[in-house]
Amino acid sequence: MVAKPSASQIRVGPAGWSYDDWAGIVYPRSRPRGFHEAEYLAQFFDTIEINSSFYHPPAPRVAQSWIQRIARNPRFQFTAKLWQRFTHERSASRQDEKLVKDGFAPLAQDGRLGALLLQFPWSFRNTKENREYLGGLVMQFLEYALVVEVRHSSWNDPEAFKMLANLGVGFCNIDQPVIGSSIAPSARATAPVGYVRLHGRNYEHWFSSEEHPEERYNYLYSAQELEPWAERIRNIAAQTDATFVITNNHFQGKAITNAFQLVYMLTRQPMRVPETLLPLYPQLEKITAASLPPVAPQQSDLLFAGSAADQKTTQE
Repeated sequence: MVAKPSASQIRVGPAGWSYDDWAGIVYPRSRPRGFHEAEYLAQFFDTIEINSSFYHPPAPRVAQSWIQRIARNPRFQFTAKLWQRFTHERSASRQDEKLVKDGFAPLAQDGRLGALLLQFPWSFRNTKENREYLGGLVMQFLEYALVVEVRHSSWNDPEAFKMLANLGVGFCNIDQPVIGSSIAPSARATAPVGYVRLHGRNYEHWFSSEEHPEERYNYLYSAQELEPWAERIRNIAAQTDATFVITNNHFQGKAITNAFQLVYMLTRQPMRVPETLLPLYPQLEKITAASLPPVAPQQSDLLFAGSAADQKTTQE
């Protein structure tokens, strides 16, 4: 059985770390020898959601290398998305299940996997068939701290929340463009693990971004838009042992900017930020203490064991 989070904590961080358009914004354009994105971000945040696992489970050796990368932050825990073969295609085999569990084993055994996210598409509605499928999927991965993300408003139903609570599965509270039958923001907790994902509010491109999928997540939250979420996060944290807050509006580092703002709203503590981020997002100057200079990248004494393909994070 994988140990589940036990301390009352809030961890905030981005969805993924490997984005070409973060060069020179989140990361230095010229990177020192041995530079790795997750290691750099772990200086600032206590979680990152692994998105590459949605496209294929990580190889165990790659997962082990990620542990080494974030080792200097003892509070750090990854979360990860389950392979789309289980949630979108619904064609997974027992061998696929083994691949997933083998890939996550190093993270789970080291206490670095805080939650496994079962993220379903908008088309996954609250029907008897889908509830049965979800229940079966939960049984397959019951050894993990599970969280379910659904995007259709039919799931905003007391019986659905009761089902998740009975299964011991967390509910993912999301911010997304509320179009038609899309589920609205919430502050729901159904398990010891709480979860929040902020996708942005790009109404124009949310359902029509095939040619330029990155535009779907091209949205910067204002401080006024984040404040209600800070209050929701506090409410969720009051009901859970651990709460993960993931910013998925990744375009040009907007997720990083909003993550810093949320951390400040929740802690009211000034913080350091990457020196490359301030020119594009000067609003961060308000939360950066003069006594805490921006962080410049340092040469790493670790060499990444994987390849760029191991952390491809194009969003679905």
